[in-house]
Amino acid sequence: MLFFSVRNKVIKPESSDKEAEGAYEADLAEELCGHHLPQQSLKDCSDGPDVIIEAHLGDSDSEDGHGNTQNTLLDGVKKLSVCVHGEGKEDAGEPDRKDESASSSQDTRALSEKSLQRSAKVVYILEKKHSRAATGVLRPLADKSSELFRKYALFSPTDHRVPRVYVPLKDCPQDFVSRPKDYANTLFICRIVDWKEDSNFALGQLAKSLGQAGEIEPETEGILTEYGVDFSDFSSEVLECLPQRLPWTVPPEEFNKRRDLRKDCIFTIDPSTARDLDDALSCRPLADGNFQVGVHIADVSYFVPEGSELDKVAAERATSVYLVQKVVPMLPRLLCEELCSLNPMTDRLTFSVIWTLTPEGKILDEWFGRTIIRSCTKLSYDHAQSMIENPAEKIPETALPPVSPEHSSEEVHRAVLNLHGIAQKLRRQRFADGALRLDQLKLAFTLDQETGMPQGCHVYEYRDSNKLVEEFMLLANMAVAHKIHQAFPDRALLRRHPPPQSKMLSDLVEFCEQMGLSVDVSSAGALNKSLTKTFGDDKYSLARKEVLTNMYSRPMQMALYFCSGMLPDQEQFRHYALNVPLYTHFTSPIRRFPDVIVHRLLAATLGCGGPPDVEPEALQKQAGHCNDRRMAAKRVQELSTNLFFAVLVKECGPLESEAMVMGVLNQAFDVLVLRYGVQKRIYCNALALRSHHFQKVGKKPELTLVWEPEEPEQEPVQQVITVFSLVEVVLQAEAAALKYSAILKRPGAEGCPGPRGEGARAEEDEEEED
Repeated sequence: MLFFSVRNKVIKPESSDKEAEGAYEADLAEELCGHHLPQQSLKDCSDGPDVIIEAHLGDSDSEDGHGNTQNTLLDGVKKLSVCVHGEGKEDAGEPDRKDESASSSQDTRALSEKSLQRSAKVVYILEKKHSRAATGVLRPLADKSSELFRKYALFSPTDHRVPRVYVPLKDCPQDFVSRPKDYANTLFICRIVDWKEDSNFALGQLAKSLGQAGEIEPETEGILTEYGVDFSDFSSEVLECLPQRLPWTVPPEEFNKRRDLRKDCIFTIDPSTARDLDDALSCRPLADGNFQVGVHIADVSYFVPEGSELDKVAAERATSVYLVQKVVPMLPRLLCEELCSLNPMTDRLTFSVIWTLTPEGKILDEWFGRTIIRSCTKLSYDHAQSMIENPAEKIPETALPPVSPEHSSEEVHRAVLNLHGIAQKLRRQRFADGALRLDQLKLAFTLDQETGMPQGCHVYEYRDSNKLVEEFMLLANMAVAHKIHQAFPDRALLRRHPPPQSKMLSDLVEFCEQMGLSVDVSSAGALNKSLTKTFGDDKYSLARKEVLTNMYSRPMQMALYFCSGMLPDQEQFRHYALNVPLYTHFTSPIRRFPDVIVHRLLAATLGCGGPPDVEPEALQKQAGHCNDRRMAAKRVQELSTNLFFAVLVKECGPLESEAMVMGVLNQAFDVLVLRYGVQKRIYCNALALRSHHFQKVGKKPELTLVWEPEEPEQEPVQQVITVFSLVEVVLQAEAAALKYSAILKRPGAEGCPGPRGEGARAEEDEEEED
């Protein structure tokens, strides 16, 4: 948690993009290096157009800047407006003119919106959340004659957002000074212990040697350590909280406390490799033509007593972390994969939400309670999809997993089809009611079973079987949210999704208008309709949809867990993307701790558990921690995907693909590589160009590339790059460990182009961050 000193910089509206970009990068570099920008007094504003106004955020200031800070800033702007636009000349004796007051007010408002670049500096760290750990390599200092050379080595982090670090030589391997090249490709973990304001370099201590850079396991361990993921074995104190008598069976007293659903046709639908099965579905036709539909969730809270060592470690981990090759579990594997997992033909404790639904998905009745189920089969998404795509055909027994003798594959098939039909109508109604979904391309890998190395990859396909499960999980989460909030209006753990950042969104709308695209962002539903309207089904139209979806994901804020008693305005509870007033997470307690808390709240609501013994402030603190760990887990998952894709490019590349241009700068452009869903920046100085020229046609950025001819007698080839241009790119490995770049193919060329030369691109901008 940080306290910020907020500053607003008055910028010239007429300054070029290049100047503005340079000013921004200069400010960023200053902040990264620990230097504070000098504050200018109001009297000195004639020295230049950039004037810093500083204001401190207090408790009364709102997060969106509409509190007292805004007034302070506006007052400062009013004092500066004449100075800035009048080239430093201000006539103190000029009388006020009443007929200019309205115009002046409008000008000030316009200035505050368009000409102020907000910036900030950290003035106090209230709570440390970053691990202060970084992965990187060691090298000797360049200046051998300096005093520092005899005391320190230089640690260069893999993540360029982290500063370089001086590490005492006593922390380094004994022969590092005499044989530094032996460690050139060794990954180390370094922990930052200090960073002086007046230094570009931090001070740190080496914590661990991981192994060779470029190898999957050392790189993975480095990622987990950097983001503070606890991947250690569970302690004996934690394991003692688990049932000691194995194999475990449902205690007889539980049958008196729960509804027995073991004879119902209940089944799971999960990825084929899943081992932590925490949700199951059922669908029974009723005599009146309606359906009894159930969502059954593993009762993890039964095995995790509140206040126990197991509860404490689960609360601290807060989430399971999914890597390409493995899972770092929130709970011990005995719980995740055995006692709580809804494995087929095994009695399991569950929490169920059961509805009576019409075929159109209208809710006629709703029941919540603790249950005991026995899943009749474990379906994969592929199995369910096959059933959906072949409604009238009997699926061969050999193509399906085993089904318990009490039920048949035909019964399961009918249930899947009925659920699919209801889910389609629920989904259609959700989007008619104003929901938004931004599907982005995600990579899935094929791994060698022996080595664990990636053999191939493909963009994960989101199909009807995925949508079926999603609809009923959403329905259960919304139902439980209303139930616990009604019972505990001040102590319900809910999940809200704030609206997108308005400035970024309006800038994006303006950009799309310049490109001839009209996008309605007045609501989540309007945005969804704009992004899903038919552009055509040709290759270009589908690619443009992907790019637009990616662009409009950027202004979106993250959804957040919160305690209902800590937000005074219930309008803030809303979930923007789902467009619903109340939402929570109930359906994945094996891998998310907030779901465990929600289960306890639901148990208390139903009278089968004690009232929540937690104050709103404490619940909010836990919610904040869960938000932090979820964000870290998401980033770790992305980095794991990037790691495996980089290995794939190194082992199997170069890889060719079509790409669509997402943004154009004066010396580079960004592309979305359509075959793999990755984004890369292509620099002009990495291409075999004779020249390049940037211009704006109206307000549309345009980069003209003039390629060197392949033969002396040939004419140079021109290529114009604009947003939504389709281009051919090649992804190729670099000399640096697990780095790859995108190179533009020459128009009309066959095969893979080579780069102009090593290092012909901005080192600090290798990876673009969301």
